Amino acid sequence: MACTTIGLFMLLTLCIVSAEKRNVLIILADDYGFENQAYNNTVCQTPHLNKLASHSVIFKHGYTAVSSCSPSRSSILTGLPQHQNGIYGLAGGIHHFHAFDEIRSLPVILKDANIRTGIIGKKHVQPDTVFKFDYERTEEQYSMMQVARNITFMKELVHEYLNVNDTRPFLLYVAFNDPHRCTADFEHGEFCEMFGNGQPGKGVIPDWKPIHYKPEDVELPFFIQDTPAARDEIAKQYTTISRMDQGIGLFMKELEQAGFSDNTLVIFTSDNGIPFPGAKTNLYEKGMGEPFLVSSPYHKKRWGQVSDDLVSSLDIIPTVLDWFDLSFPDYKLFNEKVKLSGKSLLPALEKEQPTWDTVFASHDFHEITMNYPMRVMKHKNYRLIHNLNYRMPYPVALDVGLSATMRDILNRTEAHQKTGWYKTLDEYYYRDEWELFDVSKDPHELNNLAQDPHHLNVFQDMKKKLSSWQYETGDPWRCSPEGVYVDAGVYSKDPFCLSLLNVPPK
Repeated sequence: MACTTIGLFMLLTLCIVSAEKRNVLIILADDYGFENQAYNNTVCQTPHLNKLASHSVIFKHGYTAVSSCSPSRSSILTGLPQHQNGIYGLAGGIHHFHAFDEIRSLPVILKDANIRTGIIGKKHVQPDTVFKFDYERTEEQYSMMQVARNITFMKELVHEYLNVNDTRPFLLYVAFNDPHRCTADFEHGEFCEMFGNGQPGKGVIPDWKPIHYKPEDVELPFFIQDTPAARDEIAKQYTTISRMDQGIGLFMKELEQAGFSDNTLVIFTSDNGIPFPGAKTNLYEKGMGEPFLVSSPYHKKRWGQVSDDLVSSLDIIPTVLDWFDLSFPDYKLFNEKVKLSGKSLLPALEKEQPTWDTVFASHDFHEITMNYPMRVMKHKNYRLIHNLNYRMPYPVALDVGLSATMRDILNRTEAHQKTGWYKTLDEYYYRDEWELFDVSKDPHELNNLAQDPHHLNVFQDMKKKLSSWQYETGDPWRCSPEGVYVDAGVYSKDPFCLSLLNVPPK
């Protein structure tokens, strides 16, 4: 903000605001949904999230760009959908999806602007050369349990980062592993809810006061069946959420004590939907929808207000760059100039933005065995899903497949008993190529309108816009499933979709 001669007092005020150091704190939950009072859950106790929400704009329609861990984090840190940045699935182990070397991630962009960067907790993106922070305390240096679930240890790392002798503005990215499932490691419970609770062999997290819930008291979302197995899991999940919530309280206190509360933008969201069938790795409302809080000390007039604007995790980088008054760098990927498809959220901290009525998402893999590409457009009340691999059964993530909730569905189905679930397994596994839902009238997304003549115009218009977004973001799957995109060699200047004549017989 430049200083202008509009009166001495105002001039001084503008100069002070212009020169004031601004910082950013991003807090990312892991497999978290809407289990807090800001989003109308009355059972799961989250007083610290509630306090943050009272100092935030609460986005009612916040969405992830992809409902899978590494791809989602890559989208947050690059501002690009997973099909554009190269992390098509999980980064670790045999999955081994990495971002393209040319990608300019948020910590790299900020480092070039002399803004120090730090990450504490779960990183889960590769390669390090693309996602290099100045200060790193992640699963690459410590055990995931300690660095992303032990809120006392995390608090100490936050304190260390905030109290270093460095006067530069900063970005701190704190990523929990809570309330992710304890996949195939049930020593500490389904959701690691016993980790650090003081019981023999479970260790002690000094700052955590565990909260326990009765299965009969929990609130079940519509896509989870009302059975003892499912209720028991939700109760355990709530306990883990309360640990995360108490951690958020510790971090916010550290921010205040370090003297940064009055100049730090705080963003809270999650990577993907909760780890239950129907949510995580799906791009229906409950897999794509996320809590989304943005708190600015300079925009107090909208604190505690609920916004109907549609926002996305792809909007985080534009927001951070806008906060620091920086531009997105000029660089190319596969000879094409890279452009952000997200937007800065700072205008929404001033007033509602009625034109923010559309978001996009894409999904290709989760685990290496889970090839199920989807492209999605959410426009106002409509959601359009293109299932590119629709002839194959939808694959289930390992942690969801091992869950007591999923096994309950499987066992009841095999025994020809009523599952109490909102779908049959066949309906869940086998999906139409195109799915169109009016979520205002069909919140459970069970009535596919793609072939409804009364919605033909909506369907065709959204298909066209979804295809345009795929081309704008360099989607390698832009011609799938009936064809393949050809842009190599002699076709580089005149690329086209090559039909493979693989349309299934009617």
